[in-house]
Amino acid sequence: MGGEPSAQARALATQVERDGGTTLAIYQEPVGDHWQIFCLLPRERVEASPYQRDLSPTHVKRLTESIKRLDRFVDPIVVISPKPGVYWTPNGNHRRAVLDKLRADSVPAILVVEPAMVFEVLPLNVEKAHNLKEKSLEVIRMYRALAKDEPSSTEERWQPQFESAHFITLGLLYEENKRFAGGAFAPILRRVDKFLRLTLSKGLEERRERAGLVREADAALGEVVAKIKKRGINHPYVKNYVLARTTPLTRARKTLPPFEQTFKKLREN
Repeated sequence: MGGEPSAQARALATQVERDGGTTLAIYQEPVGDHWQIFCLLPRERVEASPYQRDLSPTHVKRLTESIKRLDRFVDPIVVISPKPGVYWTPNGNHRRAVLDKLRADSVPAILVVEPAMVFEVLPLNVEKAHNLKEKSLEVIRMYRALAKDEPSSTEERWQPQFESAHFITLGLLYEENKRFAGGAFAPILRRVDKFLRLTLSKGLEERRERAGLVREADAALGEVVAKIKKRGINHPYVKNYVLARTTPLTRARKTLPPFEQTFKKLREN
């Protein structure tokens, strides 16, 4: 550690001042010695990254009450700057929303110098635990952005950021239907939905086809569940039960069938 801040860090610190903020420190973080900026940013210039999950009103309310009770803001958010005057937070959006509600003048932030790190920081977002829908929507938004910016890269290249391939497929289904029963299909998808070696631009088409197969299986499953409910069985997990009984996968099976075969068989069952 030590030495002069990088030219990129110095330029970004100057940008912060031009944008009406205050640079408090330029420092090297202790793991990889990367330069970062601790700063106060004008609240109106900070917004959520376009790839992450939606805000939870309940969580914002709870955080607001806690911060008001403490009467201080002690947890800086992480931001990157895609262009001058704009700051995105991939980790800290609920805290940002609280500062909006409290009409704070500024946002204490750790500004990561490299804009591309937005995709690396998103998986670290543990401010509020993701549910399956939130995580899937976050991943498909990230996927679309990367398919536009780096269309020749593959899903395998972004495996650490996507975390699990089935989030991509489920993200497409949740985009179409926010109430899709993703939790029922997730155990099967986790086993047969793998990262593709296709480029992201081509992979998106394959993902749409996979989502279509899941949608067809869900429609067939819905018909069976409707018949069962007509008999007076209205247990909330009846869909999960039927799916568990009709899945072509077995717990002991070592060689799994391909994705397409699995869901076509599931639909037939």
